[in-house]
Amino acid sequence: MRDLTYPPIIAAARLGFRVLGQQITVSGTEHVPRTGGVLIAVNHIGYVDFVYGGLGVFSAGRRARFMAKRELFDHKVTGPLMRSMHHIEVDRGSGVASYHTAVEYLRAGECVGIFPEGTISRAFELKEFKSGAARIAAEANVPLLPVVLWGTQRLMTKDHPRDFFTRGLPIHIRVGAPLHPRGADPVAETAELRSVMATMLDEAIAGYPADQQPPGSWWLPQRLGGSAPSLEQAAALDAAEQRDRAARRRASPT
Repeated sequence: MRDLTYPPIIAAARLGFRVLGQQITVSGTEHVPRTGGVLIAVNHIGYVDFVYGGLGVFSAGRRARFMAKRELFDHKVTGPLMRSMHHIEVDRGSGVASYHTAVEYLRAGECVGIFPEGTISRAFELKEFKSGAARIAAEANVPLLPVVLWGTQRLMTKDHPRDFFTRGLPIHIRVGAPLHPRGADPVAETAELRSVMATMLDEAIAGYPADQQPPGSWWLPQRLGGSAPSLEQAAALDAAEQRDRAARRRASPT
């Protein structure tokens, strides 16, 4: 694909990382295929995850085209940027078109990014996965690469003020060995992907500097001594958010 805006945007982002003194650690890039279609599955803990998820494969010479919600494409600022970088618009009400676009991209040799959880996890643990990642990889006959982020939630996430100016903030990006879904059992293949990424996430959290996540930290999972909501509590917050969003849509003039 022809990229006019992607390279300068990446260059600007990397400059921003250096100016802010972010301590970005990327591991496992040897797993990223240098050519050919590849689907990367990324955990979702913050609003800027697509930037850091893309960074995980960029060092291997790949540019990720992320599947992202339609609202980003409707925005007057982010919309033109998303389209210029050939990201894939997802209509949450009907994902058929985005599914086929992702398969087409992959068959054309592109790197596509997907968030299997669908939305940000307020618990900072893996939510239940949708089966789209396994099904897309199987139909396109490409490897499915698990990618785990940790630390990005501290920049910008749900229910917390954004903070892009903490000097020396560690961001950990882990790329795992590829999986090869065949489509015979998408449910089992999705469970395998989630299991692999859960192990990777635990490793990323354990490898994060201890002084950066003391007990009670809001960005640390509750089961590990943090004050983040549990998965059950997060699910209740998600449900309330969906109800509020639906109520606003009903109240808005048509």
